Amino acid sequence: MKLKPFAALRPAPGSAARVAAVPYDVVDTAEARALAAGNPDSFLHVSRPEIDLPDGTGIHDAAVYAQGVRAFRDLQARGVLIRERDERLYVYRQAMGRHSQTGVVACCHVDDYDRDVIRKHEKTRQDKEDDRTRHVLALRANSGPVFLTYRDAPAIDRLAEGAASGAPLYDFAAADGIRHTVWRVEEDTAPWVAAFGAVPAAYVADGHHRAAAAARAARTLRAANPRHDGSEEYNWFLGVLFPASQLRILPYNRCVRDLHGLVAGDFLRQVSALFDCAPAAQPAPAGPRQVHLYLAGRWHRLAWAEADTDPVERLDVSVLQNRLLAPVLGIADPRTDERISFVGGIRGTDELVRRVDGGRDAAAFAMHPVSVAQMMDIADAGQIMPPKSTWFEPKLRSGLLVHTLD
Repeated sequence: MKLKPFAALRPAPGSAARVAAVPYDVVDTAEARALAAGNPDSFLHVSRPEIDLPDGTGIHDAAVYAQGVRAFRDLQARGVLIRERDERLYVYRQAMGRHSQTGVVACCHVDDYDRDVIRKHEKTRQDKEDDRTRHVLALRANSGPVFLTYRDAPAIDRLAEGAASGAPLYDFAAADGIRHTVWRVEEDTAPWVAAFGAVPAAYVADGHHRAAAAARAARTLRAANPRHDGSEEYNWFLGVLFPASQLRILPYNRCVRDLHGLVAGDFLRQVSALFDCAPAAQPAPAGPRQVHLYLAGRWHRLAWAEADTDPVERLDVSVLQNRLLAPVLGIADPRTDERISFVGGIRGTDELVRRVDGGRDAAAFAMHPVSVAQMMDIADAGQIMPPKSTWFEPKLRSGLLVHTLD
């Protein structure tokens, strides 16, 4: 794959913790506004600019993108974001409890994305892709990095370990307790470029809409540039690349609003006819080929023997959807049906209990997480995972390193 260093916009010394923001798509407007309250340096003013506009402003209104540009320029004018003097690579480590992961921050080529050297496992939604494309074109920048992974390469591990042995550029713990450490690669970047050149494929772990938007923006700018020759900065987008062995996928749990006209007892009898159903000893499933159902104050273990050889159809989320959610509860398309909602594993099974016991939902399903290997195998096969199959944690922070297209 292609990889190159870039002249980053980055927080001035001492500003990183105030600038760094959660990804735009893990918070809604109200949550983003609360996180950025009292902090004019938060990158959420750039990535979620509607927080600085009157209530009721549509998130796709032209005023939102214009406000994002103003906020981006303001951070630069006030010296909160400064420009790196030359093109660099960076090493970015995140630590969450006992788990840590170390990635390389670099620019990836949109042609690799279009040609499936960078592979996908998820469909994008048109409205979200349109939004991020407009955002990239308005800012002339990739405001948030794409979270990528690759099968482990010892040569890259050695380079990253060497770079991380020096003094960090940034090192802080965010309000959620996750520690973020960034080192700038001071030595020659040619060995890094060569090492990634030997990587046959990378995979979008998180950030499919950001990646798709970067590719669309590049196509738009190419078409508008009669002197396009391939050397332009808009041909590249910001990524953080992690070795697969270091990543952790959390479960993506499901809640259903109602039982499709059934009472709890009848629903459980139908479930028992479809699965090996028994009381669950704990809320979370201990392994694959089982889902735990929370219904009427009790946890139930739903298990089955693996039968399907298709890598997508044998996923736990696929079995649950095809055997139960669609035929019994009438949820044919989980992407559009408002009767189903999804709860990232970071919130734990207590959140499922809270929703059901509080009357918000009728039942909840605790899932066992898919593996990174499963995700890569599906992408290698050119297939798509069901919606809301993976929840990667910790999340990358936006604003620490920004790639501009000019």
